[in-house]
Amino acid sequence: MPSMTIRLEGKPLSFADFVRIGARQATVVADEAALERVHEARAVIEEALRSGQPVYGATTGVGAMKDVSWTEAELDAFSIGLVRAHHFGTGSAFPLEVIRNALAIRVNMALTGRVGCTPDLVATYQKMLAADVIPVVRRTGSIGCADIGLMGQIGAVLTGVGEAYHGGERLPALEALARAGLEPFKLAPRDSLASVSTNAVGYAAAMRAIRNAAGTVRVLLATGLTTAGALGASRDPWKAVAHVGTEREAGIGAWLYFNAKGWDWPTGTHVQDPLSIRMMSQVFATAFESLVVSGRTVLAATGRTDDNPVVAGGQVLTSGGSLPLDVTVFLQTAQLAMAHVARNSFNRCVLLGNGGRRNLPVNLVPPGAIATGFGPIIKLAGELFVRCLSLSNAISAQSLVVANGLEDEAAFLPLVVERFERQVGALRRLAALEGLLAAQAMDISGDQPGNVPGMVYGLVRRHAEFYREDRPLSAEVEAVEAALASDGFIAQLISHSAVMELDGYFALGPQTGSDQPNAA
Repeated sequence: MPSMTIRLEGKPLSFADFVRIGARQATVVADEAALERVHEARAVIEEALRSGQPVYGATTGVGAMKDVSWTEAELDAFSIGLVRAHHFGTGSAFPLEVIRNALAIRVNMALTGRVGCTPDLVATYQKMLAADVIPVVRRTGSIGCADIGLMGQIGAVLTGVGEAYHGGERLPALEALARAGLEPFKLAPRDSLASVSTNAVGYAAAMRAIRNAAGTVRVLLATGLTTAGALGASRDPWKAVAHVGTEREAGIGAWLYFNAKGWDWPTGTHVQDPLSIRMMSQVFATAFESLVVSGRTVLAATGRTDDNPVVAGGQVLTSGGSLPLDVTVFLQTAQLAMAHVARNSFNRCVLLGNGGRRNLPVNLVPPGAIATGFGPIIKLAGELFVRCLSLSNAISAQSLVVANGLEDEAAFLPLVVERFERQVGALRRLAALEGLLAAQAMDISGDQPGNVPGMVYGLVRRHAEFYREDRPLSAEVEAVEAALASDGFIAQLISHSAVMELDGYFALGPQTGSDQPNAA
């Protein structure tokens, strides 16, 4: 059961909040003052309804049917039908943690006092979270201008149709609600559109993807340092960046220099190292900075409403806030930064495989061995790099016109998130491959690595022995990948040496992280 309470006030949340909510470590409660704003906004909607003012999606249809008005007798049927009509998502389902966070975001947005839904709808979302009735939300079904095909699956569960998880079991919605002691919810006018017209799922999925990316880049920083040691790289650039680099670059350089100590670091073999080693501070600092900016942007979005219409200044106003373009564009920028990290790692893998430095043999074949060695697997590194690069192509400016021309802008946020997740998966495998190559080079040279390189070396050797004769490597790469990406290893890295304030900001490792959304 949840061990703590998170009070929602309609303000931006933090990565730490999302970790706790997603893992069901916290109970979500609504702040009383914020709930009063919900009541006030609802009163504005009620007055508009009494006066006969058309309210989009409450007394009228939506999209191409915006000019169709419903009578009072027809509103119940329209309201329940609206959420069920928007249950059109397909494919695999989002992880439960994403949907838990989406429910919390929907509550938090309503608490801004701009939505106009009933307080009962807010309470129902809270009850679902408390009882851990989590709708099954299939991933494919949003153009990223309000996640109507995704949120519609949540809204449908409110009415007793669709599917939901309860007690770890996937059930028909009505059965899941009944087991939790809940009844289907009767949607009042405005509640139905408020249940579908928001990007809460996209924001929750983006938060998870960004945090996972931060952990993966953290691991690649460690494997990159291990490679630098195996190649006998000069540590001077990591000292120099403190004098010529940005604050973030200087921080990464300091981490690299500090964690290169503690063992007999090989003497640099070249006056000028390749850029993939010499510019690690710049590459990783840019990657982290892009993740911080995209993280700030998505967290800020959790503290404002992206509904249409909205309640403001005592009026019901049509709004264009449902386009999450800022979150999407900055996330695509982070995708480009991830491609640079992938290229950086791939280039180091090639340096290791080519041999030459420190008299390392070609393909890292031990002297006297009859083997092909690690040459073929460099092709895997190349595929992973190109995979990351191809997934960095921006897609948010694609032209699309639907709903009789009313929806001629879209951001494709859920699809961008999905592509970002695939990038991160490729980066994790690339980190494993680099770690495997570096460990082989160290053994050939007789190194006894310590500090972070020693941690990476030890992990690799627990899953892959020294390469003396040709053997299949697929399972070993995957095993090293899983170990490097594990919470345990990332926690070990953090407890050994934090990277600036980034570990706390992204709530990585054993700590709960900063509660301030803009801390980094």
